[in-house]
Order: sequence, then structure tokens, then C-alpha cells
Amino acid sequence: MAMSVGSAGDGEVMVDINTTPLIDVMLVLLIMLIITIPIQTHAVKMNMPVGPSAPPPKPPEIIRIDVDFDGTIGWNGTIVGTDAELQAKLAGVAAQADQPEVHLRPNKLVTYKHVAHVMATAQRLGVTKIGLVGNEQFLQ
Repeated sequence: MAMSVGSAGDGEVMVDINTTPLIDVMLVLLIMLIITIPIQTHAVKMNMPVGPSAPPPKPPEIIRIDVDFDGTIGWNGTIVGTDAELQAKLAGVAAQADQPEVHLRPNKLVTYKHVAHVMATAQRLGVTKIGLVGNEQFLQ
């Protein structure tokens, strides 16, 4: 095999491209790309708690007050006979440092004055965690 150096003797123009510098540039770019890409790690970094874990909090105590259609008041399933008995029970709830939740569940047919009386008594005695439950019965 022979290699011709210089121009051809018959006056033709050399049309072949010299690819050696292009390959050198491509290799330099490839090396730079490999160096600059961060290393891929297949780990999930998480901040986990250190030390003994705290015990799960106890579920809150719930007191259910039912107001029946005729104004009868129930305290966790037992009938409260008088207004003084209701006030004594609500005062006991209000006196606790960590008050239990009071769920007031009125009947659909009860008049508003009975429910308002229970709510006003609870507020006057200092019960702070009171809520109405069973409101889905009033949607119709």
C-alpha cells in the first residue's frame, strides 16, 4: 500500500476531508462529559429519627351526649334525669386538665331549645372541646 503525500501530479483538487482532528475533538468532548456527569447512586437518602421513640399518644376520651326527640338527654347511653345532674357531669368534664371531647348528637326531630340549652350549659361551665356529630341526618 502506498500513500500519496502532497498534491496529485495531474492537477486534481483533493476532496477528501481530514478526519483526524475531528476524532481528537470528539474524544476530548467525550472525556469532559464523562468527568462532569455526577456519579449515579441508587440509594434513597432519608433522615431517620435517632433515639428511643415516644409512645403513641392515647386516643382522646369521648363523651357522647344524645338529645332525643322529646328533649331527653343521654350521657354515654344512660339517661340524665335532671338539669342539675347534667350540670354536675359537665362541671366534672370542665374541671379536668385534659378535657375529653364532648360529642353532642341531637335527634332530627328535637326542637332547637333543648340542644341550645345543653350547648349553653357546657359553654357556661367551661367545656372547650364540644362538637355536633350526626349532621348527615339533616341533609334531607
